[in-house]
Amino acid sequence: MFFQWLKQYMPRSLYGRAALILIVPVVSVQLVVSVAFIRKHLENVSTQMADTLVREMDLIEDETTAAASPGEALALMQPFLSTLQINVQFVAADEVPAYDYLRWYDYSGRIVRKRISEGFPNMLASVFPDNRSVQFYLATDFGPIRISVSRTRVAVTNPHQLIVTMVFFGGLMTVIAYIYLRNQLRPITKLADAAQAFGRGRSVPYSPRGATEVRAAGGAFLDMRSRIERQIEQRTLMLSGVSHDLRTPLTRLKLGLSMIDDDEAEPLLRDVDEMQRLLDAFLDFSRGVAEGEPEATDPHDLIERIVEDAQRAGTAVRLGEMSGKGAVMLRPMAIRRAVENLIGNAVRYGTCAEVSVLLSEKSLRIRVEDDGPGIPPDLRAESTRPFSRLDPSRNQNKGSGVGLGLAIVTDVARAHGGTLRLGESATLGGLCADIVIAR
Repeated sequence: MFFQWLKQYMPRSLYGRAALILIVPVVSVQLVVSVAFIRKHLENVSTQMADTLVREMDLIEDETTAAASPGEALALMQPFLSTLQINVQFVAADEVPAYDYLRWYDYSGRIVRKRISEGFPNMLASVFPDNRSVQFYLATDFGPIRISVSRTRVAVTNPHQLIVTMVFFGGLMTVIAYIYLRNQLRPITKLADAAQAFGRGRSVPYSPRGATEVRAAGGAFLDMRSRIERQIEQRTLMLSGVSHDLRTPLTRLKLGLSMIDDDEAEPLLRDVDEMQRLLDAFLDFSRGVAEGEPEATDPHDLIERIVEDAQRAGTAVRLGEMSGKGAVMLRPMAIRRAVENLIGNAVRYGTCAEVSVLLSEKSLRIRVEDDGPGIPPDLRAESTRPFSRLDPSRNQNKGSGVGLGLAIVTDVARAHGGTLRLGESATLGGLCADIVIAR
């Protein structure tokens, strides 16, 4: 459960995850080393230096107690003050600070102050003004005394140098490693772009580069793309050849039937026309999305022309909502074939159709609705398969074709990086077919 909760905050991109893999270990090591250095080395050294100062201040306090006057106390201390590098002065009470002065980031100073306070309950104040000197104020029988020592006597000089150096070089090496890793990840990005483009029906130039494993994956992709292109070409040639060869005997049948009486020839001509429509469906399916390259297309203008052409042919279709504006990279002929198939299905199984377009910043949706019987939810996936005919859900007595209409639409949508969604029309009550394409 913890990892599931954490997963939603993790980067999605490969670059983001690579950066996270680099930064987290470096930061973790720096934190561990910094804490260990501060708690072990810096704290121990500062404590030892403070203990030495405590012993020296004990000597000063003993000499002050043994003297009869402040002058005598200073005279007794004078022989060893220069050796210990300590300066001692008696000061007035108003010269004693009201509180301790310590910078917020002075970690070693806090250790020293704590140790001196434990050794001398009569300490009045401690002042750590800078990195040069330190003053301690003690209460004696002759009044407050100020003990001044060099900062180097009680604390490590510039303890932050190790941390600063470690952070600087850690950041520098992280940047260098990220630049190198980015160069290693670039071939993977190129491979992903080529695969995505091929999934949308475009073949972009690509050559394997990078590490051995990436080159192997790139070579496998090129082999797969070549096999798929050959299979598509073979399917197209096979279906086109078969369909084209059958047109000649159908034409001869029409010519022969034209010489027979109309009453006898009419049902046979209907059968020939139905066979002609089936051949046209085979040709459309074999062509797929092979016609043309993607180009910037205004979907509103394209759909309006498709609907106008259908209306001129006597099809009961109308335009619905047309929202959004802009251009989308489409294959106009493939989109036209897909929309015409949906319109043909709509008027075949219903009485009218409505076409609408919704264009947003992220997607294009082309919707075709009808007032027919629709398709049950459990059969919608089956209906998009080639050569699938759903007798219970659609009116077979009106001609069902060979079950390639929705399969052609599905191929076109997938070739554009989109999908075909089937549902129930809220407007007309029949089937609602949406071609959704990402921009």
